[in-house]
Order: sequence, then structure tokens, then C-alpha cells
Amino acid sequence: MTSPPPSSSLLRRLPTTRCCCCFAPASSGGSASASVRLGSLGGKQRRRHRGVAVMAAAAGGGSFEARVARIASTIRVIPDFPKPGIMFQDITTMLLKPDAFRDTIELFVERYKDKGITVIAGVEARGFIFGPPIALALGAKFVPLRKPKKLPGEVISEEYSLEYGTDKIEMHVGAVEPNDRAVVVDDLIATGGTLSAAVKLIERAGAEVVECSCVIELPELKGRDKLGNKPVFVLVKAD
Repeated sequence: MTSPPPSSSLLRRLPTTRCCCCFAPASSGGSASASVRLGSLGGKQRRRHRGVAVMAAAAGGGSFEARVARIASTIRVIPDFPKPGIMFQDITTMLLKPDAFRDTIELFVERYKDKGITVIAGVEARGFIFGPPIALALGAKFVPLRKPKKLPGEVISEEYSLEYGTDKIEMHVGAVEPNDRAVVVDDLIATGGTLSAAVKLIERAGAEVVECSCVIELPELKGRDKLGNKPVFVLVKAD
């Protein structure tokens, strides 16, 4: 399940920047897109990718166009990092732009403010950047999902597969409770392994995962497939 597409009345083609934008308020229908060249996307082969679809969460708090364009234009692509053939989507440049960072947080908050969210679970490490301000704005608790042996108390863990081998994420026992409604937050969804493990971890504690929420998605890596029917909301979609 993906976020519902936008009303055409809220759309306009942006001036050529580093991305293309389409906007998806939570309660409307329709679709739109535009495309310009952004950069390259890795895997084992470097290929040009064209178009970054950007979805805004809900109406209000300023124009969709202004906020989304500001966010997308501040994300840079670093070639051959962390290894040759990978085009790294770098959100640290966004953090240098307070307006863009604020827009990002506000779009997530607008989406979840009326949905009874009690937990924002941030995936290590960049989920720790976006999760806490979202949690504070919603009046929800922030729960860090960490790599093994990083949490000091009793933990539960969930294993997931990597290209070579496996890894785990862990959460403190008692951090999430059966009546909680959670959103899992990270900077990017690629293959979906980490998010899938995060969802399973929280659901094992008896809580409901309402949605996974990321700043960027790399759709060609089909990360949503690992999440089944679990909704995924993204701001920037690299096609």
C-alpha cells in the first residue's frame, strides 16, 4: 500500500531543478509527474536516473511547491560511496539548510498529527535525525532501533538478510507497548531489509505499525516488496 496520490488542483510543474515533483496529500486522488535529470543511481552498475518524484504529506503549512522543491534541491548525490558503483543519496546537505530541514519535519508531522501516533521508531543511524523532532511535535515517544550491542538494557532483536550475510536491529524491552501505534522512520528505503526487520520487531512487542516513513526511496531496488502490505510514505522518490 502506498500513499494516496494527489489532487490535480494542487499540482504544477516546477522550474527545472535537480528533481521533479508530484504532491500527494493524504486524502486526495489523481496523479501527476514531471521529470528532469538528477544524477546517477548505483547497484553493481552505474546508470543514469531521471526524475525524483516528491510527495507532500498533507495540506497546510505553506505551499507544496515551495516546501518540496526546497527539500529535493538540497539532497546531493555522491558517486562511488561507500563503494564503487553506488550513488549515495546524501541528506547531510539538507541539514545545512534550516528551511529545508524544517519543511521535511513539518511534512511528516502534518501527515501523522491526527492519527493517534504514540511511537516514532527511528532506525539507526539517520532515523535518529528525523525521528526525535517528529516525535516531539506529535507528543509521541521516540524509540531508537539500534545495531547489536548498542543498547545498555535488556533488548529484543530481529535479524535480517544482507547481500552477504545477516545483521540485526535491537530495541529495549518495554520501549513499545501493546496499545502503541507506531511509525518507523528512516532517511531512505532501498532494499527494504532494515525496515522490514523494524516492523517485525515492533509488532512482536504487540504494537501496531501504522506506516513506514522515509525521506528518500530508490524504487528500482523494490524495497516495498519486503514490507508486503505495510504502507510506506516517502518525500523523494528516485526513479
